[in-house]
Parts: sequence; structure tokens; C-alpha cells
Amino acid sequence: MQLREFVFLAGILSGITLDASAQRYPEKPVRLVTGAPAGGADLVARLVAAGLSENWAQQVIVDNRGNGAIPGQILARAQPDGYTLLVNGSNIWILPFLQNHVPYDPVKDFSTITLTASFPNILVVHPAVAAKSVRELIALAKAKPGSLNYASGPTGSANHLAAEIFKAMAGVDIVRVSYKGSAAALTDLIAGQVQVMFPNAGAVTPYIKSGRLRVMAIASAQPSTLAPEIPTVAASGLPGYESATTVGMFAPARTRASLIARLHQDIVRLIYTPEVKEKFFNAGAEVVGNTPQQFAATVKSDMARLGKVIRDAGIRGE
Repeated sequence: MQLREFVFLAGILSGITLDASAQRYPEKPVRLVTGAPAGGADLVARLVAAGLSENWAQQVIVDNRGNGAIPGQILARAQPDGYTLLVNGSNIWILPFLQNHVPYDPVKDFSTITLTASFPNILVVHPAVAAKSVRELIALAKAKPGSLNYASGPTGSANHLAAEIFKAMAGVDIVRVSYKGSAAALTDLIAGQVQVMFPNAGAVTPYIKSGRLRVMAIASAQPSTLAPEIPTVAASGLPGYESATTVGMFAPARTRASLIARLHQDIVRLIYTPEVKEKFFNAGAEVVGNTPQQFAATVKSDMARLGKVIRDAGIRGE
């Protein structure tokens, strides 16, 4: 077990006092509300639901509700009894910066349980691009403003914001080409219709190995266990750069602390089992499993950082 994992597990398994009702939980099926099928949040929800159903001897149901405001609205209106939970990515807490009148407040209306997983973005280019490193890509973009374009999924998606953060920090003009989904964007990148993209690392590994895409760097703050041989963007010419698709779990606000502790304990135990960790790894994700307090701090810092990027770039939801 790595030191980071030991620290997380030691923190959650020691000093936790559960009241009698938290110990009896759950006494009926639990609903995990999440985004659209086949995305990172859906993957996490299904792995967690399968494991908890077995461990609890109680059915845990995945309820896909799309990638807009509906999942967050459902949680905000749910009873704080632990029977409706939310599994979603950072899009759920940055949506208020993209749209007016979002029907929930991601800080006031949600109780954080844990950040379950991180899917690092990776900077890749089509092989025809005349740059072989992050520094060369930045130099090329500065020499020819507006000549390069980048593919992204919908407005506010992780790969969209990854590119906008890169543009802002590097001071370059790279033109966005928007797609309804990341799969279509990746197809055009491979075909050479667009030059640059920040997809999930797991989605592009086969194309990197085959030479159909050139990898520049991984966007995580530290080197990733998913691809330890790939340097970070931060260490390759853009200090401080970081971007990833993160997926966490929430309960409604006002959920009692003992129940949050029970949920946190059971979920983190599950995601750190070797078989579940392997499934995350094979999907291009790293297990996190931090505390509710750490996750709450991550949400607030993410909102401050990404909110500024969104405002400065004038990004609005589609």
C-alpha cells in the first residue's frame, strides 16, 4: 500500500463514532443520481453501486439524469436521509458559472462525502503539428496566433476547460472547435481535421501507442501512475498547470454527520479494494478517496479557479 493510501485509510477508519441509525443504514434501496450514461461519473456510479449493493446486502440503483442541472436539482430537493446520493464530476459545481438560474447551490445544498476518482487529461496533438513538446507548441502558437485549433466536447466539459486554462496560462490564441461529444472530437483529431486536444488519458492510449496521435504531456499536477513515463504539462514549460476530470459523491445538505461518516467509510473502503482500484485504473482513473472536509475544500478552490477562467474567457453554456 502506498503512503498516500495508508494516510487516507488511517484517517477514515480511526476515531469514527456512528450512532445506532447510521449503523443500521441502509434499510431500503439507495439511489445514486448521476450524469449521462458512458461518462466518467456513470462509470464511478456503477462500480460503487455494484460494490455497495454486495456489501450492504441492499439494492443500490444508478439513476442517469444527463449532464445538466437536473442531477444537482434532484439532490438539492431530496430528503437528507442517505437514500438519495449524487455521483458527479466537476461540471456539477461549475455549472452556476456557465448558466443563469441554476436551481441549486453546490456549496449550500450539498454535503460532500468523498472525491472518488480523478481522470487526468492529457495533451495530445496530431502528428502533422510541427511541435514535439509543450514549449514548442506554445512557441508555435505564439508565432502563428489563431492558426492552431483545438477540439473539445460541450461547453464547460473538462477537456474544454483544460484547453482554456492552457491558453490563459500560456498566453496563446488557439481556436476552439466544439463538438457535441468527446468521441466525435477525438475522431476528427485523429483524422487531422483539428490539431490539439486535452482528452481523458484512458481514451487516447491506443492512438498514442499506434502513432496516430503525439503525446505532449499529462495534465495532472504530479506524474500519474496511469502513465508515469509521460511528463506533466507543469514540468514541461507551464508551471502550475493542472487539469483533470474529477468525480465525487455528495449527500443532500443537512445530512447528519454520523451518516456522512458511515457513507465515507464504506465508499472509501470499497474503492481501495484491489479489484475496484484495478477497474478504475483500466478506465484511465486514479482512486482518490479523500475526507469530506478535503473534498469540500477542493470544490471551493475549483470553483474559484475555474470560475475565473470561465469569466475571463467569456464562456457561456450552450
